Amino acid sequence: MASTANPTRDDFAALLDETLGGAANGGFEGRVVKGTITAIENDKAVIDVGLKSEGRVPLREFAMPGQPHDLKVGDEVEVYVDRVENSDGEAMLSRDRARREAAWDKLESEFGEGKRVEGVIFGRVKGGFTVDLDGAVAFLPGSQVDIRPVRDVTPLMDIPQPFQILKMDRRRGNIVVSRRAVLEETRAEQRSGLILNLAEGQIIDGVVKNITDYGAFVDLGGIDGLLHVTDMSYKRVNHPSEVINIGDTVRVQIVRINQDTQRISLGMKQLESDPWDGVAAKYPMGAKLRGVVTNITEYGAFVELEAGIEGLVHVSEMSWTKKNVHPGKIVSTSQEVDVMVLEVDSDKRRISLGLKQAQQNPWEAFAEKHPVGSTVEGEVKNATEFGLFIGLDGDVDGMVHMSDIAWGISGEDALALHRKGEQVSAIVLDVDVEKERISLGMKQLEKGAPAAPGAASGAEGGSSAAVGGGGSSLRRGEVITVTVLEVRDGGLEVQAGDDGATGFIKRSDLGRDRDEQRPDRFQVGQKLDAMVTGFDRSKKPNFSVKARQLAEEKEAVEQYGSSDAGASLGDILGAALKAKKD
Repeated sequence: MASTANPTRDDFAALLDETLGGAANGGFEGRVVKGTITAIENDKAVIDVGLKSEGRVPLREFAMPGQPHDLKVGDEVEVYVDRVENSDGEAMLSRDRARREAAWDKLESEFGEGKRVEGVIFGRVKGGFTVDLDGAVAFLPGSQVDIRPVRDVTPLMDIPQPFQILKMDRRRGNIVVSRRAVLEETRAEQRSGLILNLAEGQIIDGVVKNITDYGAFVDLGGIDGLLHVTDMSYKRVNHPSEVINIGDTVRVQIVRINQDTQRISLGMKQLESDPWDGVAAKYPMGAKLRGVVTNITEYGAFVELEAGIEGLVHVSEMSWTKKNVHPGKIVSTSQEVDVMVLEVDSDKRRISLGLKQAQQNPWEAFAEKHPVGSTVEGEVKNATEFGLFIGLDGDVDGMVHMSDIAWGISGEDALALHRKGEQVSAIVLDVDVEKERISLGMKQLEKGAPAAPGAASGAEGGSSAAVGGGGSSLRRGEVITVTVLEVRDGGLEVQAGDDGATGFIKRSDLGRDRDEQRPDRFQVGQKLDAMVTGFDRSKKPNFSVKARQLAEEKEAVEQYGSSDAGASLGDILGAALKAKKD
């Protein structure tokens, strides 16, 4: 039996194995251990972890991206043992792997508690950016960088900043983070504090930060309020830029504060005297006035009577004789016109005006100039089954019933004697001003003479048009490059590059964010990538930039962070914020 004073070879092996923690059997491999820096050679640190040989680790693994290392000889560091010994007899060590393992343990704990984590944006990938979370690499989607679209992310890179973990899967090695969630939470906290110092009706100065088609956002000292275009002036404002510019200091009144949404509505016109006060007495019914046409719509035209006071001339009150025509064919913008006040509703701030009432009734004028029994001449405008319509002075029509066309023949035969465009004479039988009717007679001028025998007959021919259709190689869901042909208020008319087909991109499909949905951002001839979303009845393709952006982001999330089928960033963000509140 061996003595303890004289250990055997097996005893030495056991002692060695105990000293090296099982290193002799590869027990060190795959573990995070502590080591001491014995030297720094060029760009590597020489580290002793208690193995037969030392290992070398690049210095860059000991610093955050863009930051210098602060190592010195004698420092104790944690490293990951990849292999106890390589072909050169050195230990294969990794600081990155050690940091990654430690980072995952820490991140899982912080994610479970809903805490924010600190990281550094260090790279770009399709659909977003990569973030170093102290060793673990996470994916930051482009839509989660900031509250508003960021054109240049360079100033945000290589800077330690807080993030919110939206989703993580250690088995897959995937983490999705959001910087926007942190900013929104911080802004909400700031807004809550600032709103407490504001009250409805309060007058305050602010700085115009941004202008949109529907209004302007005004900074009230850390919190934004919306100054809607309709609250800028009592006068019609077509676009906010007509009244204010970015950077202007404006005095506004707080019209409304929504405590639930923390939205603040502002007004400028509320600080002016209301021109509608006493408007009923100023513009009595029946008064004839002169104004300027400010806007034309399909249902009528708006006429400005004074600054801040506009009335509507409905299309039915625009002309005595021109029926069912667009108002733009009767008046034009900036034209001065005479109108009559038909109705005033001070409560609803509406004034109904009449354009035709300010002019003489053409049927009254005709009756004065052409009394019953007088002879008139005119052109046959139309022939119907019951008579002829004759164009007369004053742009009015008179009708000759078929029984009053000729003596001695039937009405049908009498109608066949005349054609559209023919010049004829007739006698005025009756004028009904209220019903706007003029009755004429032609046979009364014949003094009983028999009608001419025979009548030419004919029929207007019809024509048909075949609508041709063109084939297209485009497919729904396909992303192609299109060229802008025309920029409109409602969107862009574009043409597909290789296919040659023309289509349309609606305003709301120009981008996922409101600031990207302005057609004036584009120019004729500009090229952009869009997704084919469908085809209209004429088989013209519809395109969408927004759909392309969403598809790219979804693909990126699936690749870098989302393992749940069908989960959107909105779902992930909502769940993360709910967990934070809980």
